Amino acid sequence: MNIEELSKSQLILLTILVNFVTSVATGILTVSLLDHAPAFVTQTVNRVVEHTIETVAAAAPAAAPVQAPAPSNQDLVTAAIGADAARVVAIYSADTGTSTPAVSVGTYIPKARAVATAAQDSLPQEALIEFTDGSYVAASISHAGKGITVYGFADDAVLPNMTSPTLLDTNSLKLGETVLALGADGSASTGIVSRVSTKGVYTTLPDIGVGSAAVDLSGNLIGVS
Repeated sequence: MNIEELSKSQLILLTILVNFVTSVATGILTVSLLDHAPAFVTQTVNRVVEHTIETVAAAAPAAAPVQAPAPSNQDLVTAAIGADAARVVAIYSADTGTSTPAVSVGTYIPKARAVATAAQDSLPQEALIEFTDGSYVAASISHAGKGITVYGFADDAVLPNMTSPTLLDTNSLKLGETVLALGADGSASTGIVSRVSTKGVYTTLPDIGVGSAAVDLSGNLIGVS
């Protein structure tokens, strides 16, 4: 067959066929040469192949880290109220015990081994503190300041183990900040900080009862009513 007699399309097909045969022959020749080549030649080729694979793999984009969704406002409120509820205690007179109603409620501060409540004339010097786990521990007034009364426990008293609240500085409070509280009757209330002065912190909370604590969304203690 004379190549000059071939048409353009036949020439293109012939070129493709020649390239294909050449590539196949090159592959067969390479494999044959590796079979008969010294060991260091095979190792060199393998290292080149491995390095190429590692380079391609390293170029692949890293998977984005999975981030947990931020807690919703409802989750924060629920957690803060739960923490506040765990620290609520009932204060009974040591003379009458639980045979009479509780004199007041207070907030247990584990780190200080103390109970804080609002100052009241009816508070007994010696008291019986009821915790949420059902235990009762004797206590006595260790501090009676303006607006706040603190009960302390004996050094050998066994007290419930729980996380102690952070006591917030009034200077860190902001107007409009959310305030939560658990009333003496067990009802939860929400409000905001409406005013901060040297006389105290004012909120839009309803009447939550004397001695009840107010906390922020993180469960930190703002004060007692």
